[in-house]
Amino acid sequence: MSENVKGKYLNPKADLTFKKVFGEHEELMRSLLNALLPLEPGKEIEHLEYLPSELVPDHPGKKDSIVDVRCFETGGRQFIVEMQMNWNHEFQNRVLLNASKAVVKQLDDGEDYSLIQPVYSLNLINDIGFDAGPDEFYHDYAIVNVEHSDRIIDGLRFVFVELPKFKPQTIAERKMAVLWLRFLTEINERTEHVAPELLENPETSKALRILEKSAYTEGQLYAYEQYLLSVVDERVLMEGKFKEGLKQGIIQIARKMKEKRIPIYDIIDLTGLTAEEIERL
Repeated sequence: MSENVKGKYLNPKADLTFKKVFGEHEELMRSLLNALLPLEPGKEIEHLEYLPSELVPDHPGKKDSIVDVRCFETGGRQFIVEMQMNWNHEFQNRVLLNASKAVVKQLDDGEDYSLIQPVYSLNLINDIGFDAGPDEFYHDYAIVNVEHSDRIIDGLRFVFVELPKFKPQTIAERKMAVLWLRFLTEINERTEHVAPELLENPETSKALRILEKSAYTEGQLYAYEQYLLSVVDERVLMEGKFKEGLKQGIIQIARKMKEKRIPIYDIIDLTGLTAEEIERL
């Protein structure tokens, strides 16, 4: 067993484990969707079938894409689920592209547009991706009338969940939503004691058994470790690019202030640059 993976459990947010839990167990995927999607009472999902995770374009030369989990219910509604470790705006664009593909791929030539079924895109983010309040972790987007937001065009629905902002008390009235979000945020390699609520619930209890390290081969554990390392590398790279961009922006502002003959001590105070840095501009 790999010595680098400590503890009894693996992290459910990793690519390997997330797909193992929700991409291979229909009842767990169904439970997660019913808990986190804005489905109307009486329209909960009763049965799911998995679809290929690869969304192949209809025409050569168009962009191919792969999602974490893709499935549909007997009635026709389609669901795309993504677990994203690091937030970036490219991810938001990818979500839009993949959901649109799922709509387009429903019809063949000559078929009636009335056959199109709604597509729901559920995106779980282990990062802060929205400029919202600290308790605003659930973001529900629909196609709405700008002046009358209660008027919705069915067809596309996007839900983004910022996991770091989640606090159990914010949605206490929705038991399964709380349990699944606690499962995703509380369980990792450092977990020693699991909350009784997660062990007692049949769905989360099964998901925990799937996460037990002893159920994975050496090869799977190695792939798991490499994935987590790549997530860390990506975050470091993104933070480095942000800091460099911020520095360049400050330098541009300082240069313009200097051109306007603003006193150097004011430039230092407003930009945080040193006198030597400003002199070199």
